[in-house]
Amino acid sequence: QLQLVETGGGLVQAGGSLRLSCAASGRRFSSYSMGWFRQAPGKEREFVAAITNMERTYYADSVQGRFTISRDNAKNTVYLHVNSLKSEDTAVYYCAAAGTAYGLRLEVEYNYWGQGTQVTVSS
Repeated sequence: QLQLVETGGGLVQAGGSLRLSCAASGRRFSSYSMGWFRQAPGKEREFVAAITNMERTYYADSVQGRFTISRDNAKNTVYLHVNSLKSEDTAVYYCAAAGTAYGLRLEVEYNYWGQGTQVTVSS
């Protein structure tokens, strides 16, 4: 079992950057695929990025080229570097862990979720 805690959110101006972190407690972190999702006010939660245990990465079209997902297995942490932020990136960002390397754009594939961290982009 994993417990996930996200940090690093905040208020940032459009065009700015943040680094979101997700620290995992529990065994076998390195064997999990990790994902980031987000939920904007009044909208459904959506896929942002994922990284497999072999460090293959996937991105939503809306963040490709602006966001970068990475992981540090020694620290049991996954990161989301968010750059060139836009007002439409405002959302609660969640990290999640999946016991599979497939279907990582789908929430149903994830077994564990964090509580989320708020990112607000001011224009």
